[in-house]
Amino acid sequence: MSDTTTVALTTDPRGLISPEVTELILTTYRANHPDVPEVRALVGVGQMAAFLMACATSDRPLSPSPEVDDHWHAFVLNTEAYAGWCTAQFGKMVHHKPGFLDPAEHGGGKVLRQRAVDVIAALGFLLEDTFWPEIELANCSQCHANCSDSPFTGK
Repeated sequence: MSDTTTVALTTDPRGLISPEVTELILTTYRANHPDVPEVRALVGVGQMAAFLMACATSDRPLSPSPEVDDHWHAFVLNTEAYAGWCTAQFGKMVHHKPGFLDPAEHGGGKVLRQRAVDVIAALGFLLEDTFWPEIELANCSQCHANCSDSPFTGK
């Protein structure tokens, strides 16, 4: 009998958005954030896409990090592309609802962002820790599924 190790694969969320739509988002984002390197802005598009996938699949409120939110704003401003992407991905819009939820009921911003990271990880997307600075991400494969180093298993 051989010893087999199971490796959790993760998906780069940048592949969720076409190159043409990514370019629209990047152009809008970089107009407002010209000091952000292009490579970082591109990674941000992926983190935003993963966050939107989490929003579409979660029945609980989630919150993006400020930097992910800036990417979302850049996408929303391209209304046709955003509406088309949401419809193609989810069959509905993922609406941006700014505002504050009652912390007593929902846990506050950090809790909502942690929940977002948990859902993104459960969906199998790569997480870039510098886009989620309040959240302590594991320095491993980001699988968060029975990983002894994962901050999400309580081990």
